[in-house]
Amino acid sequence: MGIGFISGNTTPSSIIFLLTGVPGLEVFHIWISIPFCCLYVTALSGNSLILFAIVTQPSLHEPMYYFLSMLSTTDLGLSISTLVTVLGILWFNAREIGFNACLSQMFFIKLFTVMESSVLLAMAFDRFVAISNPLRYATILTDSRIAQIGVAIVIRGTLMLTPMVALLKRLSFCHSHILHHSYCFHPDVMKVSCTDTRINNAVGLNAMISTVGVDSILILLSYVLIIKTVLSIASPEEKKKAFSTCISHIGAVAIFYIPLISLSFVHRFEKQAPAYVHTMIANTYLLIPPVMNPIIYSVKTKQIRRAVIKILRSQNT
Repeated sequence: MGIGFISGNTTPSSIIFLLTGVPGLEVFHIWISIPFCCLYVTALSGNSLILFAIVTQPSLHEPMYYFLSMLSTTDLGLSISTLVTVLGILWFNAREIGFNACLSQMFFIKLFTVMESSVLLAMAFDRFVAISNPLRYATILTDSRIAQIGVAIVIRGTLMLTPMVALLKRLSFCHSHILHHSYCFHPDVMKVSCTDTRINNAVGLNAMISTVGVDSILILLSYVLIIKTVLSIASPEEKKKAFSTCISHIGAVAIFYIPLISLSFVHRFEKQAPAYVHTMIANTYLLIPPVMNPIIYSVKTKQIRRAVIKILRSQNT
């Protein structure tokens, strides 16, 4: 009985899936691993540095930076969720992954993706309150309320995604067990099932629409209200200052949603695109936000930039 193909129905707990590297470019996996390794190092070090700066610098103990620490935490989680399997395949051709390990990886990838979307929504609310009601900003976004928002983000993601992942345990698998990504991807697992997956599709779609879909609409609405508030400000200097506080967040929203939308288009038109293009976009889509967010906030946010420089200088002395 081969690992990649099984002729009869198989119980989920005994299944070994085969993950895929970069189709057609297997001989170049070691070379392809170099940029991926650099991206992972950048994501892990950048977000760790942001977190360390916020924890250790009293000047950053404000609502805006607490939300940024949540964003860095989710980015770290997202990076770590795929690191082992992606680099394992590129370095050692370690393609095998058990069913339960696959489900665990899938859950955490989805969880951190949903959490990132939720944190971006919380940050949009933070900017709206700061611009529209600056005098009550500190009383509205207290430390306890921010902690409650953080807990709610984790609970929301867990409750929405647990049924989606748990329902995969009811499936039977009798086709090829080869998955088409370097990590466990929900549609991939359903494609190799010989059970009716309409319920799984519906639950998965509902989970993503109820989280990432709703969040994107509410973020857009927040910015409509922010723009309306800013335009009512008489002073051009104050308008510029208000908009400048949103630039980093707008960048973070863009680098989260644009790759997500791009991946959806590639899945829709995957027959027209070479297999390696599909795989590379799927891999980089999960790495772009963790890599870029620390860079954006370090470049565009003066307080973060100063704190990071201060930490780096203290390490050199």
